[in-house]
Amino acid sequence: MTSPAQVLRQAGRQAARYAAVIICAGTLAPPVAAKTVPATNREVSFIVDGTTTYGTLAVPTHRQGQKLTAVLLLPGSGPTDRNGDQPPALTPHTLAKLSDALTGEGVVTLRFDKYGTGRTGLGAYAGHPETIDYPAFVRQADAAYRLLAGQPEVNSRAVRLIGHSEGALTALQVAVDARPRAAGVALLQPLSLRFLDVLARQLHDQLADAVAAGQMTPEQQRSIGYAVDRAVADLRAHRPIDTTGMPPALAGLFQALGGPNQRYVTTIDAVDPALLAQRLPPRIPALLTCGTADKQVPCDMTTALSAALDQAHTSGPGRIVLTGVDHLLTDPANPEALAPATLDALHRFMRCRSR
Repeated sequence: MTSPAQVLRQAGRQAARYAAVIICAGTLAPPVAAKTVPATNREVSFIVDGTTTYGTLAVPTHRQGQKLTAVLLLPGSGPTDRNGDQPPALTPHTLAKLSDALTGEGVVTLRFDKYGTGRTGLGAYAGHPETIDYPAFVRQADAAYRLLAGQPEVNSRAVRLIGHSEGALTALQVAVDARPRAAGVALLQPLSLRFLDVLARQLHDQLADAVAAGQMTPEQQRSIGYAVDRAVADLRAHRPIDTTGMPPALAGLFQALGGPNQRYVTTIDAVDPALLAQRLPPRIPALLTCGTADKQVPCDMTTALSAALDQAHTSGPGRIVLTGVDHLLTDPANPEALAPATLDALHRFMRCRSR
């Protein structure tokens, strides 16, 4: 596992290598008091694959006619809406908080309800959700990016992508071929390995925690762990999933993955984030964050993706370790607000540009 000190040393060497072409100084222009257009949040919509997607465009106070930097915000896995929520059970407002932080610095943001959430719903996929695949979500995000770049308040050459968790993979997908070219891509607590590899790692970690807590024996851990790996292999081979030896809840999870969600799971699992990152345009500003309190995507899980960003010759700030920060970008002691370390990393990313 790479230590924070090693990460910082690597980041320092990387920064030195590109010092001649990267500018990471100064601040974004603050709102101007004279001749200003007031801040607004307006509903926007666009059509992809026969379905209308709905979102929120947040425009900060600005001078009339001014062209602003903009960011497309992409949510994590599951039925996560434009605010980063899965109501009613999970409402951390992750994307809404990111939007507020960015508009406070004079940046336009767009966030939208992806398929199956909020006002968008399933649209054309209603009645047969098993037909939806991961590329459909990428097409949705790409259309949102083009919509954002075409807004009258936006500088089309200064549009960035910020993805949280699984949304980071989608941000990479859009950034690789984005037209106009993306001005930067930020991967916050990202899906940094293939989807099923991350799932298996998370399940193995939970089994280890259960042994440490005295909730199961090492023999049970080995037996269930073997069953997890076998089920992952079954999914990848498009075989019926063998859940023999699994606790009921775990068996139910894999049965769902192999049921209506199988098309989505197999298509997203086919994407290797590290290989994808190597296709990014050279010198594009890139940020990757990992939190030391994040049990879903621990920092050692992001090492291959961080190396891939280096191999692609992306520019700063690179990987930043967020001390004491969890998967939702907060300090667990204060979950109502983005952690200061998160805000600092965002600020550094937004200040970086390439020539």
